[in-house]
Amino acid sequence: MTDGTKPFRFGVVAPLRTDLATWRDQVRRIADHGYSTLLMPDVPRWQPAPGPTLAVAAGLAGLRVGSWVYASPLRRPWNTAWEAHSLSVLTEGRFEMGIGTGRPGIEDELRELGLPVVPPGERLAQVRETVTALRDLDGPDSHTPVVMAVRGPKARALAADLADTVAFALMPGDDRAEITRVVRDFRSGRDVELAQHVAVVGDTVAPFMAPPGTDPAALRAADSLEILPDDPAAAVEEIRRRREELGFSYFVFGAGSADTLAPVVAELAGN
Repeated sequence: MTDGTKPFRFGVVAPLRTDLATWRDQVRRIADHGYSTLLMPDVPRWQPAPGPTLAVAAGLAGLRVGSWVYASPLRRPWNTAWEAHSLSVLTEGRFEMGIGTGRPGIEDELRELGLPVVPPGERLAQVRETVTALRDLDGPDSHTPVVMAVRGPKARALAADLADTVAFALMPGDDRAEITRVVRDFRSGRDVELAQHVAVVGDTVAPFMAPPGTDPAALRAADSLEILPDDPAAAVEEIRRRREELGFSYFVFGAGSADTLAPVVAELAGN
């Protein structure tokens, strides 16, 4: 766990799943609610590619944009770094590169796309190579923030060395006690922001953020960190508790809950 209390900020994963005009209105509404970041998942063929979609979103509103998250085995490291650096330039520094080794079950997706199925250790090496290439492209006068999605000890160690923000990947069976241990054991010699990926709010399960068949009732019974109450007052209390106990200050929700949690953002953002 890092030292110091960081101000709250909030992001929304908002894939383009409607007509373009409706999605544009959604992006503007998310910005008006005070969310800091509009995020795009990396799911081939289910939606437009993250890069161009984020460039469009950045032109619609003044909020930050980011990938949540690039899956390292889906593309070559230098190409990912080039796209990330280009988005940082085109948005005048409002882009954050989220990257990880891929969702559970990504092996089947790689086979369907005709891409090599590489072991986890090689995927992690791809993450390091991507970040290294991004730093070279940024040069000494710019710095594209890097968000790393991590789970195992090797990924956490790499994030401690490279990431500006660390998001701990949760599974439906993870209870609060286990994740609390993992987060408290995390150490970095740098000033790292801790992020919380919240896939479920009340009974609303966010597409692209949770596995199929996710059961909100089971998450509540396990006291999982993957879920928040949909009552704004209760959500505020729980979010404050998570920062106080674990250091989480950046919370990411699905677009379907952005309006519901707008009062939370209004009360907490920047504090």
